[in-house]
Amino acid sequence: MYDIVIVGAGPAGANLARLIGDKYKILLIDKRDLGNYNPKQRIHKCCGGLLAPDAQKMIAKLGLGVPKDVLVDPQLFAVRAIDLTNNLERLYQRFYYNMDREKFDRWMVSLIPDSVDKKFNSFFKGFVKIQGGYEIRYITNGQEETAKTRIIVGADGASSKLRKIIGKDVGIPEKYIAIQEWFECSHPMPYFIAIFDEEITDFYSWLIPKDNYLLLGSALRLRDNFREKYNVLKRKLTQLGFNFGDKIKMESAYIYRPKKVSQFYVGMDGVTLIGEAAGAISPSSAEGISYALKSSLYLAQSLEKGIDGYFDRYKNMVKDIKLNLFIKNLKCPAMYNPLVRKLVMVSGVRCIK
Repeated sequence: MYDIVIVGAGPAGANLARLIGDKYKILLIDKRDLGNYNPKQRIHKCCGGLLAPDAQKMIAKLGLGVPKDVLVDPQLFAVRAIDLTNNLERLYQRFYYNMDREKFDRWMVSLIPDSVDKKFNSFFKGFVKIQGGYEIRYITNGQEETAKTRIIVGADGASSKLRKIIGKDVGIPEKYIAIQEWFECSHPMPYFIAIFDEEITDFYSWLIPKDNYLLLGSALRLRDNFREKYNVLKRKLTQLGFNFGDKIKMESAYIYRPKKVSQFYVGMDGVTLIGEAAGAISPSSAEGISYALKSSLYLAQSLEKGIDGYFDRYKNMVKDIKLNLFIKNLKCPAMYNPLVRKLVMVSGVRCIK
């Protein structure tokens, strides 16, 4: 009988296990093999791999320091904003850490106490209510296993299976698909690039130099012909003079963009959600690591006084996440309304001259 089963060992799940692993009996489940590193069998998450200032702040608050082998070249300090709709460009100073996302996730897992039971290469299947808690089912090494627990925590990302089970009637954030390709690149750019074009998407696209590669990605609406939209993006950038070398690989993942605070949902007493599973992701930038670390910290703090009453404490703590999501949505028109964005860019406010 476990106290807590955590589904998902990304930043949210790993940080929660790290914080409470010495106090509670924990089972951590993840579909990836995060226990054994094999450079020939890399685990690729469709992520630009930039650690934003909000995430850096949370790492500092947690008293952690990112190891240097998690970081990759080049480390840049500017974002070039290309507005294809208004035919405008500006350069803005920004402070992101360029990193290897898989190594970041593995580093977070390495901080988890040995007392935590870890089941990697394991797939969560479902749960049933039993006396005193829940019984979960999961597949590991091709075999179905069960475990009993008092609490289940969903840290299983944007496409959270737990959220789909318990939150069917709750507003789901708008669903996008992120497509990202890696190209060989011998001449890295001196900045990151954000691309805005209403013909492509009402969100944004990006170019990120990473070691000897160039990453081209876009967050696209599913209701559109997203594959064709992505190809149009590549053609437009080629016409602007961007040269894409040999394609190394393609990645994709869903993004759930919370355009309303009501789409942020932390589950219920006994089955609780953190990170992207709860809809905690920036609606303006799709940054999620800071929210993963913050929501898992809040849940850990809510459990400090014991399991009884933890959920009410957690709901009270995440009010500032709701407020932050509300403020981020207020910020969106300055980025995604073509007219407002044009006025901001033409003004030159906060840009590098």
